[in-house]
Amino acid sequence: MIKLIWNLLALVGLALVAGFIWVAFTYGFGLQNFKDFANLKDFDPKAGEVYVEMTKNLLASGNGAEATVWKVPVAKDLSAEDVEVAMKSVANEHNFKNVGELPLSEQVAIMTGKDQRFWKIYMFCDPLTAAKMVDYSDAFSAYLPCRIALVEDNDGQLWMYTLNMDMMIHGGAALPDELFEEATNVKKIILDIMNRGATGEF
Repeated sequence: MIKLIWNLLALVGLALVAGFIWVAFTYGFGLQNFKDFANLKDFDPKAGEVYVEMTKNLLASGNGAEATVWKVPVAKDLSAEDVEVAMKSVANEHNFKNVGELPLSEQVAIMTGKDQRFWKIYMFCDPLTAAKMVDYSDAFSAYLPCRIALVEDNDGQLWMYTLNMDMMIHGGAALPDELFEEATNVKKIILDIMNRGATGEF
């Protein structure tokens, strides 16, 4: 019971912080009086919205990873192979390179001798855009290449996951116009690969 109350208080505190950030971004009042918050005035206009949405997802799921990803269910009549073919076709359409695959469930099955539910990670990249992002901030390298995970849940349903890129695009100081445009385009392409992969459309 004590642990439950402690967790509830922690979540309430997180919600209050998120609310403060949203108010600060929306109204900007008092920021000049807080040296540590001085940079907020330069943040992307959508930054507050991004953090509030992430906090809502965290409160709903209780899972930090769940709060920072996008996910879509795969059509039930599609196999993992169908999804893979569709994703690669859509990536080619956008001139996005498939730069690697990690068949993790296959590897675990080999190592343990036990069948595994399917999970595999696909990596896509536009090298020129990636280079511009890293030139802007070395920390952006942690987001590269763009990954889409195809995961079979315990009920046999396939899901597709990718990092929520809004944190990278809108979560801090506004990106330079050219980089913002390219990063937004990468987001659109990854979502297109994922959404069309999930329906088998190509």
